[in-house]
Amino acid sequence: MVGFHTSDDAGIYQLTDELAVVSTADYITPPVNDGYLFGQIAAANALSDVYAMGATPIMCLNLVSFPSEKLPADTLHQIVKGALSKITEAGAVLAGGHSIDDEEPKFGLAVTGTVHPQRYWANTGAKPGDVLILTKPLGSGVLFNANLKGWVSKEALDQCIETLTRLNQTAANVFRRFDVHAATDITGFGLAGHGMEMAKGSGVTMAFSVENLPVMAEALAMYEKGMTTGVNSLNRKLVQERFSFEHQLHPWQEEIFFDPQTSGGLLVSIPEIQAQEALDALAEKGETEAGVIGKVMAFNGNTHLVVE
Repeated sequence: MVGFHTSDDAGIYQLTDELAVVSTADYITPPVNDGYLFGQIAAANALSDVYAMGATPIMCLNLVSFPSEKLPADTLHQIVKGALSKITEAGAVLAGGHSIDDEEPKFGLAVTGTVHPQRYWANTGAKPGDVLILTKPLGSGVLFNANLKGWVSKEALDQCIETLTRLNQTAANVFRRFDVHAATDITGFGLAGHGMEMAKGSGVTMAFSVENLPVMAEALAMYEKGMTTGVNSLNRKLVQERFSFEHQLHPWQEEIFFDPQTSGGLLVSIPEIQAQEALDALAEKGETEAGVIGKVMAFNGNTHLVVE
């Protein structure tokens, strides 16, 4: 039902009239030194792709690269323990996995989920008149890089980690009560990259509002100070032909649109008439950072993304 041709977050294979299987895999390098937190972030990041399809995760397999001669076995145990805590929170099970020796630790999950064949979400289908809701703030990429230089306060880093370890489960459960026309999660390609996939696949123009964009504490300050990430420029190049800044910004302010996220929020396109009710329902469940960040318009014939 869904394959790689749509640049979607997971593949979907229909088994019966009532059941389809959702399959995805994702793994990352450590954004933090703590093995337990690394496992939690990596697991939340991988599980997010299933939630972005409107599906429920049921089973996971570990994907492990580990320098066994450089790091103690307990570090790997802590990584898996952290991942298991999030898998269990999601109501799924850990059924095994695979590991190899590698120079740098990497960890993630292959995740299997289920969804009704008529109720899944894709990153195509956004309609003019929809609004765009983002459930988590942006900025984790630059914060982790800046933290390597000791530029980030403990409070800002702790808030960032709390955001990344929070599953998109609650938000997905809330959105199932509404008419989701398109959905994705914001990860390595940043808001601009994943937004472009949604806009291009839907054949529309999406307009982001600078004033309404949720940003993690100190993230913009890090860009203003001169920090960036290794993929910001690549993310910009991927979208620049169909991306326009109509709101004049400093170059460092523009960078937040290209900031690579790990375990980022859901970006959902729903009818404007349902937006406030959805935000109220999200807030009631603790998703207080969610907000409307833009709107969907008919394709203007030139750009798929504009920043107003």
